[in-house]
Parts: sequence; structure tokens; C-alpha cells
Amino acid sequence: MVRCTPAALLAALTAAFAFLTAGCSHMATTPSDDDELVAEDALPPGTKVDEADIGTEGPAQVEDAIETLDAQTGGSRPLVRELGADGAEAPADDLFERIRNGFAIGDLDRDEIEREQQWYVKHPAYLDRTFKRGERYLYYIVSQLEERKMPLELALLPVVESAFNPVALSRARASGLWQFIPSTGRRYGLKQNWYYDGRRDVIAATTAALDYLQFLANEFDGDWLLAVAAYNCGEMNVARAIDRNRAAGKPTDFFSLKLPRETRAYVPKLMAMARIVADPAQHGLAFAPIPNEPYFAKVDVAGQIDLQVAAELAELSKEELLALNPAFNHWVTDPDGPHHLLVPADREARMVEAIAALPVEKRVRVVYHRVRSGDTLGGIANRYGVSVAALKQANRIRGTVIHPGQDLLVTAAPRGMDSGSAIRVANIDDEPKARRSSRHVVRRGDTLWSIARTHSVNMDRLATTNGLQTDSTLSVGQVLNIPGTATLASTNPSSVDGPTTYVVRRGDTLSRIARKFRVNVADLLGWNSLRSTSVIKPGQRLVMYREDRRRAGI
Repeated sequence: MVRCTPAALLAALTAAFAFLTAGCSHMATTPSDDDELVAEDALPPGTKVDEADIGTEGPAQVEDAIETLDAQTGGSRPLVRELGADGAEAPADDLFERIRNGFAIGDLDRDEIEREQQWYVKHPAYLDRTFKRGERYLYYIVSQLEERKMPLELALLPVVESAFNPVALSRARASGLWQFIPSTGRRYGLKQNWYYDGRRDVIAATTAALDYLQFLANEFDGDWLLAVAAYNCGEMNVARAIDRNRAAGKPTDFFSLKLPRETRAYVPKLMAMARIVADPAQHGLAFAPIPNEPYFAKVDVAGQIDLQVAAELAELSKEELLALNPAFNHWVTDPDGPHHLLVPADREARMVEAIAALPVEKRVRVVYHRVRSGDTLGGIANRYGVSVAALKQANRIRGTVIHPGQDLLVTAAPRGMDSGSAIRVANIDDEPKARRSSRHVVRRGDTLWSIARTHSVNMDRLATTNGLQTDSTLSVGQVLNIPGTATLASTNPSSVDGPTTYVVRRGDTLSRIARKFRVNVADLLGWNSLRSTSVIKPGQRLVMYREDRRRAGI
């Protein structure tokens, strides 16, 4: 006889649940269905739980940006309002009309849909706030759905998922407009690291969501209601519910299946939203037109960049830049990419020109300081030339307590600060040579071979530096980094006269870095809280202290 211990039973149940929810985009893994039933049944009829279930949690600066933009647009003319509140809208080239014309799932006369519809109709302010956020993203989502010949009702799925809030976070840790949990995000290629979370990337997450929805539609023979249900609770849950009904001789359409309570409400919410968008006036609402034109453009920034610098280059508020680029966890982009930013369409030309003219040493103005034993906020602030108040605000510190090992964001250097005293990011590629430019803006007729020849560099190395193949097609206006032409800080250690941070590259070792900057390995280890057995990784930042002056940056 095999004895089943409590630990073994728990492990088996956990494994079984993981299997059943495989592929869930955002199904909670902790509360049971019974917990959800009690919570929802305890609410008054017609009450919606979306905003309670899906909170917001993301990088502080992005959360603040969305709140600021919500407040700014809250006082503007409503996008959604009660019918007759301030007159009828004149017809226009309207994105809503384009969405209506692409509806393909169809409506059903169901009490579940009517119940959700009534809630939306009674809360026009909620819809107004949601679609004002969505105005930034909807044109792109609609275009991508049309390219794939998918129903345009799916463009409204982020209304249900996140209320078009890119920092929405569910109880199951699902994040972004499309509410991917970490594992499903990784399954669909969404990179997640210290710098960047692809689940909040407008373009990457939209691609992943549509890939997943297409996969689910194929799994369920083109039944979009089952596909949407599976997007919520996982394809295995839906497949098992279908098998149970089939074995019992029952229908296998969505409304006949026994699915988790959240999922049974989820699909009707989408259908109710589509019903309202199809004919707002019939439901006592008026939708102002959204321009049927691109809201944003994607600009190649050719490498890591400070987001505050980028906002200045585009002559754009930092809030608007962050709302379009919410995937970055800090004020600086991922050194390993993606190396593009979204900007409003009318700022594209300005941004392309400004990026091409930006000196390399001015691309990054932020640095991270790793707290060491004995550090104080005052001492760190003095070291970097910033105020204690600015340091506390940037890191949301209320008191004065900091802990060894904690990473603190040091905000951009004061505007009057001399460039010689600013934090610098070092590079130990080739020794710097006097060449005309560190970047090349592609012109008509350019090829990788011709550009490499012009700048006297190896074509293979030029391609690798820019993440290209040697036979890649170039686009006019594309910006290419020229390897070995310029560095973010001098690679000559004798010329490093300010705090210096080095970004680790593939193949680097601690001894090679120490040798290059003429410092002791022991000092390098101590400055960065490392051991002789520590492994360094590409993208990691190491601090250099020179002339016995204690400086830090990580």
C-alpha cells in the first residue's frame, strides 16, 4: 500500500492545477473558484468587480504618468457621455466606425450580456476614462487585427482586461493592456528583466496577445467565444469542460459550459462592450469620434537612452512618453534592447532628427547607486550633486532608512552641472580613434558594405553591432551605430575625471576590466560588493573609483 503524505498530496494537487491552467493569460492561481463565487455573490446586483480585481502596480513613474494624464483628460470634452448631454456629434472619419464595420462575432440575446451591458451604460465616466486612455493604442490594435483578418470585437478586449491601463495588475500578477501572467508572457516571447517588462510593451504585447488568440481560435475550430474564454482561463480548462459536456450529451457552446465564474462573466463583458460600441445611441450614450489615423510612430533610437532625455528630444511631456513606452521599469531603456521608442506621430520627424544629432555621451543621464554599509541619503546625495528630497522622491522613500544592497535611482544631473562631473558610462571596445561620427543615418542607396567602407570598419562587425544580418535590408532614415568610433566615456583611464560606470559585455572578465582601467581586481570586487567567485553578465553595470575618491553608480 502506498501512503500519501500531506506534502505529496499538496504537490500533486499543485501540479494538476498548473496543468489545468496552462496558457492562462491572467487566471488567478491562489483563490479558488469557490472564493470567487462568494466574493461576487456578496455584491449587490449589477455591481462590477473589474476595477477591484485589477489594480495598478508598475514602475512608479509610469503609474504617476497614467494618473496625471487621466487627471488632465478628465476635465476635457468627454469621449463617452450620456446621449443629449451636450448635443449630437457631426460625422467624421471615425475609428469607432471602422471597428463597427469589422465586427464578425455576432450578438446573442442572453441575460448575462444584458447584465454587463447595464453596468457599462450606468457608468459613462468609466467608459470615458477607459477610451481616453485607449485612444493612444486603439488604431494600432485595430490595424493589427485587420492584417490578420481577425474580428474587430477583439480590439475591445483591453477594455475588459485592463481598462486600457498599461500598468494594470491582476491578483494573479497579470500585467499590461493584455494582462499576461509572467509564464504565458515568456511562452509568447515577452522578455521580462530588471530593465524591461514586455508584457507592458504596447507593440510586443499586442503581437503576443493576437498570436495567442489566433492559436486558441484554431484550437476551438474558429469559435471565437471559446477562444476568448480560453484566453481568460486557459485552453485546458475549456477543453475539459467541452469533453465533460460531450460525454453527458450536452451542447458544447460557451454558454452551455461549466467554467470558472470569472470566465463566465468575462465573455459577456466583451460582448456587452461590442453591443454598446455598435450602437451607442440605442443605449443612451454618445461616443465622440476617435481620429482614424496612427496615434504613434516607432522611432529607432540606436541604443540605450535616458527616457527623460528622449522626452526632451521629442519636445514631449515625460508622462506622454511613458504612457506610450510603459514597458521600461526605470528611467533608462534596456541596454540589450528593444532599441526603439514610440512617440506621437506628429513628433516622429523631430525625434529622428534629434536622435541622429545627439552626442553619445549625452544619451544617459541616470545612474543607480547600490547602497553599502555606512551609506546615508545625505552622503549619497552629496556624492552625486542632487538633493536629498530629489533622491527620496525618485525612490519613493518616506523616511531616511536605506539598506545595504538596495539600488537607488539617482535622477538626472542638475541642468547646470558640468559634463566633466556627470556620471559616465564606460565602454572598453576598441581604443577611440578620430573618426567623423559614431552613428550613420542611412540614405537612399546605402548598403551595409558601403557604410562599412565609408567608416573603415568591418561589415560583419557593423552588422553585429546593430543586431543585423549582413544581407539585411536598410531603411532610409535608419540610424546605425558605427563600432569603435566613439564611446559613452573615455576608455583611456587617465582621462576619466568623474564617476564612471562600465556596462559588462559578452566575453568580459573582472581581470580584463580591472586591467583596462588600471585598477586592482580586489578594489573592483569591493566597490561592487562582489566575490572572487562572482559571475558577471552582459548588461551588468560595474562602478570604477579613481584617485581614491569614493564614487558609485550601478
